[in-house]
Amino acid sequence: MDTNFKRQFPRWRELAPLLKFGRPTLPNRQKRLSKALTIWDLRVIAKKRTPSGPFDYTDGAAESEATLERARRAYLDLEFRPNILRDVQNVSLECQVLGEKFAMPVGMAPTGFTRMMHSEGESAVARAAQKFGIPYTLSTLGTTSIEDVVTAAPDGVNWFQLYMWKDRDASMQLVNRAKASGVKNLILTVDVPVAGARLRDSRNGLTVPPSLNLKTLTNAIPKPEWWINFLTTPAISFVSMKNWNGTVAELLDFMFDPTMTFEDLKWIRSQWDGKLTVKGIQTVEDAKLCAKHGADAIILSNHGGRQSDRAPVPLHLLVDVKRELKRDLEIHLDTGIMHGGDILAAIALGADFTYIGRAYLYGLMAGGQEGVERALTILRSEMLRGIKLLGVTSIEELEPKHVRLLPTYAGLGRLPGVK
Repeated sequence: MDTNFKRQFPRWRELAPLLKFGRPTLPNRQKRLSKALTIWDLRVIAKKRTPSGPFDYTDGAAESEATLERARRAYLDLEFRPNILRDVQNVSLECQVLGEKFAMPVGMAPTGFTRMMHSEGESAVARAAQKFGIPYTLSTLGTTSIEDVVTAAPDGVNWFQLYMWKDRDASMQLVNRAKASGVKNLILTVDVPVAGARLRDSRNGLTVPPSLNLKTLTNAIPKPEWWINFLTTPAISFVSMKNWNGTVAELLDFMFDPTMTFEDLKWIRSQWDGKLTVKGIQTVEDAKLCAKHGADAIILSNHGGRQSDRAPVPLHLLVDVKRELKRDLEIHLDTGIMHGGDILAAIALGADFTYIGRAYLYGLMAGGQEGVERALTILRSEMLRGIKLLGVTSIEELEPKHVRLLPTYAGLGRLPGVK
């Protein structure tokens, strides 16, 4: 026995202050969300509370899902190069994007069928975005109308994402509704000549609204809150296209137009007098063409890995696009962002703005609007801590020198700061 110190019986007066037993409480949303310290924690909660069809639609990607995995891996294979002995008591995440000031360099990407993930849907996400001072983008495949989103978040910045349908007149009717609702930025998605092979959705036989059959009812047993909300709130439907009875994959193939070209982009530019952002850029050449045809911004995106199984990683593409386009237009980026540090890395390497999709949907599934706010709180906290650790006080001070590609992936291309 160790005799280097004297033992004694525990004394109650010394032990009592260490005993901290809280009063038992019933489970609730706030308590559940407070335990989530990362976006990955929110994903765990979301999976427990959401049927497999909606969860897999959010969580999955095309075919082997390699594109999504590589996009996330790209951020993990970077390291920061901090400055030390800098005064970082007061820092700011504010940024200027498309002529507007936002509280953080991240916006809410357009996601389809959002009320399928949680009954509060798009309105909850728009309200959370308004609260945090960042933009929300409603999808053409949304389950809430643009008018209702603006009503839910009247003081927020609400953008609209357009899929150009085969029916051009119907597409422009949506654009005109968005304009009438005060939308100033139209985001045109261009990487969908055909729907990607999203195997999880096919295996689940996913429909909107979810079909009630033996499989879905069995899956619902441990997720009663989702089903109670589903059965006691207005029916989930495509606001832009009602009465669709097929699967999601069939709908996408019906809607998306494989004949769309840069002439259509030119035509949309002539029809829309607000800001125009083109989403789904995957090559330097196409980025240049978008600038030539009048885009105000592009989003380097592989659709969250949901289209091609071997699509370029936006973060890897960023440096080349930035070098070629310089300030011809704004360069935005999405796909794979799961941490505030991912956002800082993208900004340091030249992005003007970033978007999250799954990250906030995990929060929505975990706890409605409060869950989305929890996701944004986590990301904001990570960014604030990260920017201080980098030794800078504002987003504008982030430079390529603050990021280095790890040697394992050095052969994929030289990033600034890599020697």
